[in-house]
Amino acid sequence: MGTRQRVELPKDLAQARSRLEAWRQRRPGRQRVPQPLWDLAVRLASTHGVSRTATALGLGYYSLKKQVEAAAPQPPLCVPAFVEVPPPVVGKQALFELDNGAGATMRVQLLGYDAADVEALARRFWDPA
Repeated sequence: MGTRQRVELPKDLAQARSRLEAWRQRRPGRQRVPQPLWDLAVRLASTHGVSRTATALGLGYYSLKKQVEAAAPQPPLCVPAFVEVPPPVVGKQALFELDNGAGATMRVQLLGYDAADVEALARRFWDPA
């Protein structure tokens, strides 16, 4: 079996570890980790990763991960600057079926149409040439 070599911590992780150990020695009983120390751990986790930082500082992985997620900037809400709403169609509506006598049938539903357009469509359907 291979032996594990002890890897030296980067300077910033070693300093943060010293700060946390000093705080742990001074505190009376069990207390929550102060927010400035969490902020330091979050900054280090962005550089070294959550797992490595949590292990080096003696913090719970999931607790640190939760702090990192809470500190992440929230994406801005996308609010449309302008929305075009078409005017309501009032009045002109047509639904008709054209049969050219050769077996071809076309069903057409129009909203807000011009009579000339309907005539041109019908002529084109009955006489495609």
